Amino acid sequence: MSTAEVPQAVVFPEAGRRLIIYTIYDRRGEIDDYVVHALQNLRPHGHRILAVINGRMSPEGRERLAPVADEVLERENTGFDIGAQRDALRHLGERVSEFDEIVLTNDTWFGPVRPFAPIFERMDARPVHFWAMTDHTAEDHNPITGKGTLPYHFQSFWIAVRREMFLSEAWRRYWRDLPAISSYRDAVVEHELVFYRAFHNSGFTGEAAFASNDYGVVNATLFAPLGLIEDGCPVLKRRPFFHWPPFLDRYAVIGRWLLDAAAEGGYPIEIALSNLARNVEPKVLNASAGLMDVISADHVPYDPARPLRVVVIAHIFYDEMTEEMIERADTLPVPYDLVVTTPDADRARRIADRLERLPGSRGDISVRVVDSNDGRDQSAFLIGCRDVLLSDRYDLVVKLHSKKTPQDGFNVGTHFREQQFLNLLHDGEHTSRVLALFQREPGLGLAFPPMIHIGYPTLGRAWWANKPGFAVLAEELGIRVPLDDVSPLAPYGSMFFARPEALRLLVKHPWTYSAFGGAEAYQDGGLAHILERMPSYAAGELGYHSRTIVAPDYAAISHTALDYKLDEMAGTTPGFAFQKIDRLRALGYVGSGTGKDFLRMYMRLNHMGTVHRLRRVMDPAKNPGRWIHRVADGLTRRRKNR
Repeated sequence: MSTAEVPQAVVFPEAGRRLIIYTIYDRRGEIDDYVVHALQNLRPHGHRILAVINGRMSPEGRERLAPVADEVLERENTGFDIGAQRDALRHLGERVSEFDEIVLTNDTWFGPVRPFAPIFERMDARPVHFWAMTDHTAEDHNPITGKGTLPYHFQSFWIAVRREMFLSEAWRRYWRDLPAISSYRDAVVEHELVFYRAFHNSGFTGEAAFASNDYGVVNATLFAPLGLIEDGCPVLKRRPFFHWPPFLDRYAVIGRWLLDAAAEGGYPIEIALSNLARNVEPKVLNASAGLMDVISADHVPYDPARPLRVVVIAHIFYDEMTEEMIERADTLPVPYDLVVTTPDADRARRIADRLERLPGSRGDISVRVVDSNDGRDQSAFLIGCRDVLLSDRYDLVVKLHSKKTPQDGFNVGTHFREQQFLNLLHDGEHTSRVLALFQREPGLGLAFPPMIHIGYPTLGRAWWANKPGFAVLAEELGIRVPLDDVSPLAPYGSMFFARPEALRLLVKHPWTYSAFGGAEAYQDGGLAHILERMPSYAAGELGYHSRTIVAPDYAAISHTALDYKLDEMAGTTPGFAFQKIDRLRALGYVGSGTGKDFLRMYMRLNHMGTVHRLRRVMDPAKNPGRWIHRVADGLTRRRKNR
């Protein structure tokens, strides 16, 4: 079609009819609350809503869609959103002529974080053939293909097309000739980067409602999302909450501020957090969304008018710690029930005597002798207190245990214990504000101290040998939350606040003491250590998010130590943090800096293709591999002897 044949662009008619095609993909076959909320709020602006499901959908999901979509089209999960849109257009056929505008959108955003009406009113008044919510500016380098330039384009998560364009031969030809889409890269290269240019070059007029150039960035949805919200953009892309945190750090994208801004606009952020908790690595989400709270005076205290029923479950092996633990528990601003577990009857009697002598009033108190100490506090909690956790009697459980860690030395053991108790149950004001977090956020499943890093080499290694067994157990329990790469988000020390229902996947499993493997199996790779890392993932599968909590005085200690350590580690590598990490990860495991370590790093960095081809030769378990490593070791020894 020549430019002269393109129909004139017109404004959206006053009584126009708008079709909204909304694509959904959910690997569980479910429909999340944020999708229902989005469609409910799009309803006043669309004459008809067609929901297109990529993949399977459960009967419950179809039932949830029924009130908010006029029609549901299920299809095989191929071709990504682009394939879904093409199938939707084919499905509609000539019926598209009934509408004045088609909005092609999907479930990759939360909203409305600001009202839809103003943006529809503004764009309705624009004489255009098509418009996008946002765009992406041109770049000299194409990061998708690695060569050439990146063209200016509309972001495909929201493109609206007027009838003058979607009834044209150019439109039919575009969708007919669209290449097969088999990867995310294809979706970008073959469609998103092409769509605007194809129609603009044919004479059609397109505009972006929010132009990235106005924010001085190439992609405002990723690099200036707060500015978009402040300027009235009704949608907040999900990507800033699951993109690689060091990359977001480089561009100062603060997810917590985005959630605050969305909440200020009336968006129920608990539905966003529920979706993210189920689909984002917990440690990534903790960093990207800023889900750590320094519990201070700006946190509201517990509201007695909205009472929480609390039980403290304390596993006490060292009965001389009874008084210290109960004093901490007594900082709770509510009467609480107390369940103590311990390995034998003698300890139980001593603990009961100590409890009788303690001042203060508590609710029901029971001291239980567990059938075995195999699994220690993990088995005592999940087996010995299973009835308590499944009883529905409590809104909140506080899990404690008598932590001494004598094998790590006095200083290290003392610090670890204090790191747990200070950040969980610092004093009455602190504990009151922690409980208030659970009152304020119905989707908050767990709260626990951040990862221990003083006295322990947890940074970069906190999975230790537990990740393979964790992955197997997670699959068995039906936990499909993706696993963090380097370290899990976990209550190291195994003390936390939790909603019992957030722990249901763990508690309902029929654990046995024998599964913990005896005292000698209490080590990395054993069930107890795997379970220590699992609560936030189990809670996330059920839609509950986790927060790390820290007292201000401990935050000062932890942050200064972490700041200095990071500064020292970063000193030998140039660039921003994400660039340093990229370079170090490209090198691979540094090891102890031997000749063979340097050889391996050199080959990974400069000749990765050769490494793949010669992997068998480089394998130290094979004979040629042994020869190469002997040569490398010899070179190392010669260097040391010079």
